[in-house]
Amino acid sequence: MTSFWTGERIRLRGIEPDDWTALMRFRVDEERLGDLLNPPRSAEGHRVRAKELAVATTDGDCFTLAIEAVDTGEMVGLVGSHHADPHAGWFEYGITVGADHRRKGYATDAAVTLLRFMFAERRFHKCEARVFAHNTASLALQRRLGLIEEGRLRDHVFFEGRHHDVVRMGILADEFAQLHRTG
Repeated sequence: MTSFWTGERIRLRGIEPDDWTALMRFRVDEERLGDLLNPPRSAEGHRVRAKELAVATTDGDCFTLAIEAVDTGEMVGLVGSHHADPHAGWFEYGITVGADHRRKGYATDAAVTLLRFMFAERRFHKCEARVFAHNTASLALQRRLGLIEEGRLRDHVFFEGRHHDVVRMGILADEFAQLHRTG
């Protein structure tokens, strides 16, 4: 039997301390895409962050995983669940894929694997995602996954010298199950 955490193109795994160079690349890639601008972090800062993620304890609902390409074993991105509210039954997820690995199906495969876990195993009712309105590729990914726009936070974040909208998207567990049935 294939691991639950392995999709068609990816395998989700824990972050390892040696993943710090990939974390550094992803941060640069996100900045180039027009993501939030943060002060530069040293190589040592990325090493420390990778080590923190590698030893982080999880409550089962909030965690970050590495996305590894099945064919090459290379770390191609990160996916995680954040801000979970088990009582209300919702969680938020986020994903990033390195610039060299986009448009290869890794993000879709990783997101489906994570959402399947959160809905089927953790029994959440709803998944939410926040996407910068100018990030058309991420909006398209969320729509392919079945998330629908639930609202727009106008001028919600400030970077690159101006305010930007954030799109709130969501999908319910039964909607996900209908769209992403397992064989």
